[in-house]
Amino acid sequence: MDVSITHLLISLIEHLGLTVAAAFLILNMGAAGKTFLGKHPWVEKAVLTCFFGLFAILGNYGFDPVHDAFANLRAMAVVTGGLFGGPWVGVGAGIIAGGHRFLIDIGGFSSAPCATATLLEGVTAGLLAGWYGSRVMNWKVAFGLGVAGESMHMGLVLLFAKPFPEAVALVQLIAVPMILVNSVGAAFFVELIKGLFRERERRESRQVQQILEIANLTVGYLRAGLGAGSAKKTAEIIFRQVDVAAVAITDTTHVLAHMGAGADHHIAGEPIRTAATGMVLDDGLPLFRHTRREIACPHHGCPFHHGIIVPLKKGADIVGTLKFYGTREKPLDKVHFQTARGLAVLFSTQLELEDIQIQARMLAYAEIRRLQAQINPHFLFNSLNTIASFCRTRPDRARELILDLSNYMRRNLDQSKGYITVREELEQVEAYLAIEQARFGDRVSYRLHVGEGCDNWPIPALVIQPVVENAVKHGITPQETGGTVTVSIDCDATLLTVRVTDDGVGMSDETVSRLYNPEELAAAGEGIGVRNTIHRLQRIYGPSCRMAIESVQGRGTEVSFSIPRKHPSVRP
Repeated sequence: MDVSITHLLISLIEHLGLTVAAAFLILNMGAAGKTFLGKHPWVEKAVLTCFFGLFAILGNYGFDPVHDAFANLRAMAVVTGGLFGGPWVGVGAGIIAGGHRFLIDIGGFSSAPCATATLLEGVTAGLLAGWYGSRVMNWKVAFGLGVAGESMHMGLVLLFAKPFPEAVALVQLIAVPMILVNSVGAAFFVELIKGLFRERERRESRQVQQILEIANLTVGYLRAGLGAGSAKKTAEIIFRQVDVAAVAITDTTHVLAHMGAGADHHIAGEPIRTAATGMVLDDGLPLFRHTRREIACPHHGCPFHHGIIVPLKKGADIVGTLKFYGTREKPLDKVHFQTARGLAVLFSTQLELEDIQIQARMLAYAEIRRLQAQINPHFLFNSLNTIASFCRTRPDRARELILDLSNYMRRNLDQSKGYITVREELEQVEAYLAIEQARFGDRVSYRLHVGEGCDNWPIPALVIQPVVENAVKHGITPQETGGTVTVSIDCDATLLTVRVTDDGVGMSDETVSRLYNPEELAAAGEGIGVRNTIHRLQRIYGPSCRMAIESVQGRGTEVSFSIPRKHPSVRP
């Protein structure tokens, strides 16, 4: 049969359209898309090799014979495979397609040069991808490789195909159509895969954004724990954000919340109805059910045909489930499954953080109580002795000191949790200093400076008073002449700075180093209040909130620290 260049060109273009359409459908199939568009380990590289090799083989069929040879679209597939999958895929696809070409026409006058050309095209494309990476994955490179590869193909036919006159006649007929269509086809194929990459990235980006948005909206509710109220709010938010027929949240025995279809029998407060949920609670593995029978709801009119159930955990313990339901009108897919799993991980983290916050608060409260237990007995004993000495000689002064002591002790009890203002903390400081002045007389003096706007700044309780007490006990009272403690507080829009200075005996560098050592925190002795304050501030506000201590023996000590206005997530 005589075949013209025009007829051959039209036939190649038709097959090009069918091949690209078939590749598009296969690459868009869920599991196949993940295989071809993911990061390829060796197993996936083998699948890619077979995929592009198969399409190259299909490129041999459907054409009329031309001078005892075949027009084909092999180059389009092996060039694309090499550029996309790298050297191994390019070589593998070239071997598969070239070997097939040789075997179907053993002894044919062009079989050997055609098979060799196909292998070289795959090797060249794969090596380029190995050297230059994803930069070669574009239509210009693919088109150029197609032109170069098919030109080489024609040259090999002229060099090795015998008889030579028939080789010349073959090349004259097929050269232009094959070079043009294979080059254009490779360019199309490469852009098709890049387009699928971009679409997949957009889908994943939207999914991640949706998960994070839901997590952000629900964090305030789940922070309080998994209960009926928090579950209802969380289910309402998910139902508004995710296109599903229904959303449910359970604990280990009962439905906590249900939004959407099926609310007539999936009722909050009632026991869990579906057997699939029981399976997830038992083994902790997420499930995707595709039929009503698999969901196993005992209600005869249950509308659900799809169900996704994922466990909610606190540490290693399963505390409940998150469930998506689908109907015939709103089916569920793998995107919904991944969304549910992502949300479950974030929700489980939020629930675990709720326990951590409770433990942190209890630990902070215990730290303050320990500080009070170590300070109060000594202070109380000395204060009562001082007051007793004034009872006969200066009863009015004794009465004032009793009031100061009662205020001090009451604030120690009332302010041991939560935040207080700077003014409240300084009232505690002044009550303490008044008692110490009564005890030591002129040997203890103090100055307070509070900058404008600092009075109502929120700070953890007992962060200034222990530092002042340390300055009195270990700084100025060991001196025969005593000394002065100066408390200076300044602030700007974002930061409160506290400085406690004394002109007492000072400390050695070794003593200062011990104050920063967390292992010394439990030890009684010098500086317990300062040690406690150092580590409380860092635990509450982070490592950046570091207390600075500068001391020179015989000249005094300055302790300074800064507190941000915004409350941290950890309570003192």
